[in-house]
Formats: sequence, C-alpha cells, structure tokens
Amino acid sequence: MLRLLMLASLACLAYAQAPAPSGNAQKGKQLFQSYGCYQCHGREAQGGTGTGPRLAPKPIAFSAVTKYVRQPTGQMPPYTAKVVSDQDLADIYAFLSAQPQPPSAKSIAILNN
Repeated sequence: MLRLLMLASLACLAYAQAPAPSGNAQKGKQLFQSYGCYQCHGREAQGGTGTGPRLAPKPIAFSAVTKYVRQPTGQMPPYTAKVVSDQDLADIYAFLSAQPQPPSAKSIAILNN
C-alpha cells in the first residue's frame, strides 16, 4: 500500500513538472489579447489590484495553468478546449514564459532618493 502511494505521488509530481508543449510567444500575445485575458491580468500579464492575479514572469507550471483555465475555482470563467484549444493555451503559456523580469526597485533612481 505504501509503495502504491509513493508511486502515485511520484506520478503526480512528474505531471506537475512536465515541460510545457512548444508554443509561439508572439501568437500567444495575440491570443492573450483576443481572448480578453488582458482585461483582468494586464497587457503584460502583470496582474492588477482588484482584478486577476499576476501570471508572468515565471508562470506556474503549464499543467496547473491548464487545469485552472479549464476548471477555475475563482471568478474566472472556464475556457474549455472547444473555446481555447490546447495549442492556443501552449502559445499563451509561451507568451507568459517570455515576459522579462521587471527591474529591481534598487535600479530605479527615483525610488532611491
């Protein structure tokens, strides 16, 4: 029984850490706009106060994004595979992954006066 639980845990961990499918970040940016994701998550997926959370840079695992997009638990509407294809979701994830880190506050002169 313990071995079965360990194997199941390892399988779940492998699934969560599985690499994202190949996607096109440029197309993903267009899809992020056309599906209206930007309305809650910001144009660069930076999130906003009182709206959707920050999605980028460094998005959560692709499997977690897919699960939440397909079956959200919050206020976000579900996007089934009929609405957002798996490839479109991979492209959006590529866009999220391509977002650069913002500059540190220490590197912004006006904030350090």
